Parts: sequence; C-alpha cells; structure tokens
Amino acid sequence: MKHSIRRGAIYWGLAIMAIMAMIVLNLCVGAYPVSFHDLYDWLLWRSGAALTVDENVRVIIENIRAPRIIAALVIGAGLSCAGAAYQSLFRNPLVSPDLLAVSSGAALGASLSILFSLNFVFLQFGAFLGGVAAVCVVIAIASLARHRDRILSLVLAGIVVSSLLGAGVSLVKILADPYEQLPLLTFWLLGSLSRIQNYEIFPLVPVFIIAMGLIIAMHFRIDVMTVGEEEAETLGLNVVRTRLLVIASATLLTSAAVSISGIIGWVGLVVPHMTRMMVGPSFARLGLMSSCVGGLFLLFVDTIARTLTLVEIPLGILTALIGAPIFIFLLVKGRT
Repeated sequence: MKHSIRRGAIYWGLAIMAIMAMIVLNLCVGAYPVSFHDLYDWLLWRSGAALTVDENVRVIIENIRAPRIIAALVIGAGLSCAGAAYQSLFRNPLVSPDLLAVSSGAALGASLSILFSLNFVFLQFGAFLGGVAAVCVVIAIASLARHRDRILSLVLAGIVVSSLLGAGVSLVKILADPYEQLPLLTFWLLGSLSRIQNYEIFPLVPVFIIAMGLIIAMHFRIDVMTVGEEEAETLGLNVVRTRLLVIASATLLTSAAVSISGIIGWVGLVVPHMTRMMVGPSFARLGLMSSCVGGLFLLFVDTIARTLTLVEIPLGILTALIGAPIFIFLLVKGRT
C-alpha cells in the first residue's frame, strides 16, 4: 500500500514538473524567440512590479502563445479523460472519444458553417452542436434497437451514424469553393491551434471543468461498470443512468475540444493506455492522471507542430505519427 502511494506521488510529481517545464518552453520558443530573462520580467510585471516590458514580448505571450497553451492543456485533458471513461465503460481498450460519432457530427457542423461563410464563433457553435446532436441520434437509434446487448447496439449505431455524417462532410467538400472554403475546411479537419484566441477558449473552459469533474466524481460507478452490467445491477447500480451520464459528459468534452481545435485523433485512445500502465485500471487514479498526461502530450505535440518546420503542421497528422507507433508498441507488448 505504501509502495503504491509512493509510486503514485512520484508519477504526479513528474507529471506536474513536466507540464511546468513544457509551459515555459512553449512561451519561449517559436518564430519570435522569447528569452528566459524577458519571460521572467513579464512575470514580475504581471505580479505588479515596476518594470518595463517589451510590447512585442507582451503581445506574443498573452495573445498568441498563452491561449495555445491553455487550449492544448484543456483539450488534451478533456479528450484523454473522455477516452479513459469510454474504455472503462465499454470494457474495450480500442474505444476512443469519437466512438459514438461525436467527431463526425462536429465535423459536419463546422463544415456547414464554413460552407455558408459564417465566422469562427458560429463555426465553433456549429461544431459543438453537431457533436452533441450526433450522439443524441446514436442513443436514440440504439434505444430503438431490439438487440439484447446494449453496448453493441450503441457501437453499431455509432458506426452507422458516423459513416453517414462522413458522407455529409464529403458532400460539403465537393460543394465548397475550391480556392477559399476548401483549404480552410481541410486544414480545420486536420486539427490546429494556430488561430486560437482568448475569447474562443474561456467560454468553454467551464464545460471542460464541469464535464471532467462529473466523470471523475463517478469513478466508483465507472469501476463497478467494468465488471459487467448484470453484476453492476446486482450491486445496486443504476446502469442506464450511469451510462448516460458518462456518455453525456464525454460527449461534452469531445464536442468542446473539436469545436476549438478541429479533429485531433489518437489522444483519447493512446494516452489512457500509457496512463493505465503507470497507475493501474482504477478510475479514481486513471481519470485524473489521464487528464494530466493528455494535457502534457498535446502541449508537447503542439510545440513540435509550430517549431519543427517553417509551415505549421496540423496536429491531427502529428498525433497519428506519434500515437500509432506507441499503440503498436503497446499491442506487441500485450498491454492493450
């Protein structure tokens, strides 16, 4: 017991230090480098010290890099927490947050916003609403199905609805203006934080906090669900209500994430696996640590995306290039 607590404390300490180091690195590196001295002066100035800070440094830190850091942390944490919850709820290590067509619904909502030349606020709202609506349709179809396996009904309905929505996105691509709308649509679908502004993030931060808090607060119920629905009902758990609450919270997390950054895959699939190797399968530890590691992972990927080449690489490409080899390694080692 003491060994487990000590090991958990070590992992938490390492994760927090890694996040702090990555935040400092993100604030300093880029096309316009910010020295540690300038960063220190900015921190003192923000603390009320009577110092003069270069206006370029202030604008870069506060208006460009800080919003990206906040977005990467909350999106990575949200996707990882949702992925861990889904994997435990569905008792399947191959489950990711877009299992129930939430990403496809968000993609269609954003695509329609771009097609009708709406501004980014409407694009964000369309993506969020599309993701939530898609999951509602999946749940409605699964509830009408007569299959005895409720989880299988949800998965099959998610596959079908995701395919239909994907066809809708393809149709929008054909109808979009090839010179202005199509490049924007393609870049958004690949995922990016390059256009993030403070006013786009802060309204959705409470959504992330509430949804993640609700999932983590239900850790005991989620752990009971992993033993099977019949056993959980025998123990007195309301299986239907628990499943709906977890799905609703994970849907809010994923929809909010996609509405900010576009579709970023692999985070909610790979990060829970890596975290499970560190802290074990208990969701009381897995949920929190997955959120922490997910934020760190996406912050690391975003750093590479904007510094590796002169042209920023979409996050969806990098998460696939990094996440796929990690997942293959875990599969070969029998850790999935």
